[in-house]
Amino acid sequence: GSKNGKPVLRQQDVDILCKSSGMQEEQVREAFNTFVADHPNGKMRPKEFKEIMAKALPGKDGAKMEKHVFRIYDSNNDGFIDFAEFMLIFIVMSDGSPEEVLSKLFRIYDLNSDGVITLKEMKKLIKDMYGLLKTDNPKVAAEALIAKTAHAEMDKDMDGNITMEEFITACMGQEEITKMLTLKLVDIFVEDQ
Repeated sequence: GSKNGKPVLRQQDVDILCKSSGMQEEQVREAFNTFVADHPNGKMRPKEFKEIMAKALPGKDGAKMEKHVFRIYDSNNDGFIDFAEFMLIFIVMSDGSPEEVLSKLFRIYDLNSDGVITLKEMKKLIKDMYGLLKTDNPKVAAEALIAKTAHAEMDKDMDGNITMEEFITACMGQEEITKMLTLKLVDIFVEDQ
């Protein structure tokens, strides 16, 4: 929340973050103060986020991924990342269960945030990710093939849309392409910390 335009950390946010991260209240407040020192209005803009991402993933491939990763953090879709959103992702990515991590990663694929992944969305994401995949493996399949295969692996009921449940099941299973994509996305966060 905010008071007189200054960001304020509500006690309920502190409690939630302490509970989910195992951090002490002082640590959460300290992290908040650091965040506010960097972002005086308590919100990280896409431009500032872009600078952080550029350090984690230099080059044009990182720049392409930045807007997708931003979506994960911006859980209320207001175009900014506030402290609670930022901390939540940090906690999930460092300590969350595989299901929790995957439910957040689902937002990277779900470009319009409607709760399902279409083949069109999958193609767009793969197009933006392709440079990162190619760096890992120069012999990686063509992007259209990767998108089609990943979509088919995940879309178990073949209705053309991938639900979060289908996505998590495919990622937890031994689906080859799905696994490659997911590990690459997890890498972004691991390198970020």
